[in-house]
Amino acid sequence: MQRYNFIIKILIIFLSLKKFHAQENQFRAATIGFYNVENLFDTIPSAGFVNGNLDYQDEFYHTSISQEKIPVLDTVNCKCRYSEENLKGKQIIRPLILAEDFIPTGPKTWTSQRYQQKIENLSQVIANLGRDKTKDFPVLVGLAEVENREVVQDLIHSKALEKADYGLVHFNSWDARGIDVALIYQKKRFVVHEKKKIEVEVYDEKGARDYTRDILKVGGELDGEQIYVFVNHWPSRRGGEAVSFPKREKAAQVLKAEMSAIKAKNPSVKILVMGDFNDNPTDESITKVLGAGGESEKWVNLLLRDFRKGNGTLAYRDSWNLFDQIIVSRNLLRQDFESYQVYQTRIFKPYYLETATGAYKGYPQRMFAGDQYNPQGVSDHFPVYTILLKKVK
Repeated sequence: MQRYNFIIKILIIFLSLKKFHAQENQFRAATIGFYNVENLFDTIPSAGFVNGNLDYQDEFYHTSISQEKIPVLDTVNCKCRYSEENLKGKQIIRPLILAEDFIPTGPKTWTSQRYQQKIENLSQVIANLGRDKTKDFPVLVGLAEVENREVVQDLIHSKALEKADYGLVHFNSWDARGIDVALIYQKKRFVVHEKKKIEVEVYDEKGARDYTRDILKVGGELDGEQIYVFVNHWPSRRGGEAVSFPKREKAAQVLKAEMSAIKAKNPSVKILVMGDFNDNPTDESITKVLGAGGESEKWVNLLLRDFRKGNGTLAYRDSWNLFDQIIVSRNLLRQDFESYQVYQTRIFKPYYLETATGAYKGYPQRMFAGDQYNPQGVSDHFPVYTILLKKVK
């Protein structure tokens, strides 16, 4: 009798587990995140190399090279404005203003050991975006402040991320500091059909071109569903919010034009926009120029509620800002989940990403405060992510 009861108990447990997993597998989840990784530079003194013999939209048209290679390259001096027309057929070297900061002999003593620590810290954070819900790596992650393609490759080949088998999309931008945006994606779940760099032409008070980051446009299929993703890092507030606003206004206009063109061609396509906008969700560049807001708007800002609750992704002078945002087309908000739709959106700030003590307690834990090194630090921003769900057919 005892043996019979034991068998019955085992059978009940087995059926319960089977039912649980059946319920669990009714939905498929995909985490999509964004992270400003703050100065992900390698240790090599570098410069930009432009090969004007390649197509302007070739990912290798503009690359990062070691300064040691410059003497052996067949290049010409170009004091012209950087553009496809001016650089066609030319090979030029483009100097970078931070080339000497992140090297072993620079002010930050940026050694290979410190670089590898940065890679390790970042990879652990990215691996855990949404993982408590999906039990998987994020499918897509937009990155800001990466120096070049090589540092992104080092990141996706790190121990914490290598099993995700990420691919990457990256273009070198004309940004004077040499920082760009990039997108990493699980190759088994996202298939890239289109990739494009979109320049944002802005000018300073004297009318000179102020080179900033490109907007990255990537179109593809997420588990068979067509989606477009835009990764942004809009011009900073250097010089003051009001003075610098026209530059972010221009970025918003350029982005909106691209989004509208996609929708005009295919009204049912899904669009997801992510980035560090250097403006908050209620600022004019987001609300009036881009037209993103609450759920009644054509473009829905998934972090608007968090901002209204006083939450943020970075802090400055005892005030929180929420510059890191995810904006989606409204067709990602239908709640039938017959196709991918938004389930949950979060600012990711576990305890290990927060400064534990002192005047900056609760702020994102940086790797450098000035030139002071903190091996536990990661970035001056918290990452953000959204989880998409759809029913399994």
